[in-house]
Amino acid sequence: MKSTLSYIQKNKKRFLEELFALIRIPSISADPAYAGEMQKAAEKVEMLLQESGCTHTQIYATAGYPVVYGSCLVDPKLPTVLVYGHYDVQPPDPLDLWDNDPFDPIVKKIKTHPEGAIFARGACDDKGQFFMHLKALEVMLKTDGLPCNVKFMIEGEEEVGSDNLEAFVREHTDLLSNDVILISDTGMLANDTPSITTGLRGLSYMEVEVTGPNRDLHSGLYGGAVANPINILTQMIASLHDKNNHVTIPGFYDKVEVLENADRKEIEKIPFSLSAYKAALDIEDIHGEEGYSTLERKSIRPTLDVNGIWGGYTGEGAKTVIPSKAFAKISMRLVPNQDWKKISQLFADHFKAIAPKSVKVKVTEHHGGQGYVMPTSGVEFQAASQAYEKTFGKPPIAVRDGGSIPIVALFEETLGSKTVLMGFGLDSDAIHSPNEHFGVFNFLKGIETIPEFHKAFANLKKG
Repeated sequence: MKSTLSYIQKNKKRFLEELFALIRIPSISADPAYAGEMQKAAEKVEMLLQESGCTHTQIYATAGYPVVYGSCLVDPKLPTVLVYGHYDVQPPDPLDLWDNDPFDPIVKKIKTHPEGAIFARGACDDKGQFFMHLKALEVMLKTDGLPCNVKFMIEGEEEVGSDNLEAFVREHTDLLSNDVILISDTGMLANDTPSITTGLRGLSYMEVEVTGPNRDLHSGLYGGAVANPINILTQMIASLHDKNNHVTIPGFYDKVEVLENADRKEIEKIPFSLSAYKAALDIEDIHGEEGYSTLERKSIRPTLDVNGIWGGYTGEGAKTVIPSKAFAKISMRLVPNQDWKKISQLFADHFKAIAPKSVKVKVTEHHGGQGYVMPTSGVEFQAASQAYEKTFGKPPIAVRDGGSIPIVALFEETLGSKTVLMGFGLDSDAIHSPNEHFGVFNFLKGIETIPEFHKAFANLKKG
């Protein structure tokens, strides 16, 4: 333990500099204009894998952006840990809300991170977090030795749905064979309250298009006589929730897992301050499904949210038109037993059914994935729990996360292994938002804790 800590302290400045070099590459998968930067990021990841101690690396082309593979296999008799992460990031927009260039990382102290936080796009999601695993490999090789085999699969399309990863995984099951999958793309409750994510929600992401007249019309000459697609669209969207904030799509709740009271009481044990939650978001009150707490609403219950809506004239000044079209992007976070393909179809059928004859409706399915729950009785959870207790001095709390990592359910189906979600970010780290950041404490604590997982998992697998 001492050698691990001393090595981290001695090399922490270099670790940060290496991470910053990766962050400076604007690997935005959603924008085709950044295709060259995506390739550059993949090549950078391969180089970093090599420098961290991987004895074999390769960049695999896909129908989209590359998957980067690396491995350090020390003994076929030892268990194998497969680390998954992603090098692509969300677009940084709106740029005017950033306090610094999103791709020029800086470290500054803030209330939630008194030791300093890295401010940059990708700092927490997910470059900073998967990079911890590379440095953890280096630490193990340079200090106590590697207690198990390690493989890495770092992809470039997580932020756009991982459309090509399924084909890659199915084609390379032997290459990716493992005893457990380790992911750091989630968070923990607080820097003094470690936690392990034991559940993820599924996702269905849709786009809708409502068309009225065949062209934009003068709102004076035609107003009141033809349907305004924006008006119609907003009415349709409003109808998707009832007065109790339940989703009104027929069949939406048919397969929803309802937790027993004992499980709900476990959620109540999670440290949570409603007043601090509201203050952090600068809101007067909370909002959500009737009959459930805030923690339950954002973890064990399904949701439907509008992620974007547009149409008509949005430029400077005024332009009095009735637009021909209106659009919206809508996502649904799903819970175990809700099949995302089924929910997507239910949404499409319902949205078309509630449209008046005065408009035409087109519904497009973008991407999605199934939810995931990890049992807390297996050696995978036990190893993670032991690792956190070793470095934080207290056992972690098991929590279900409201986010989605659609590929996790596929991993279990195709590779036959469980996934452990060891995240080190905080909810307040503004991932997907301006001023995304990742605590220096969290970054270094992750590098310290991950080797303990490898040791614990190897010991538990021995029996």
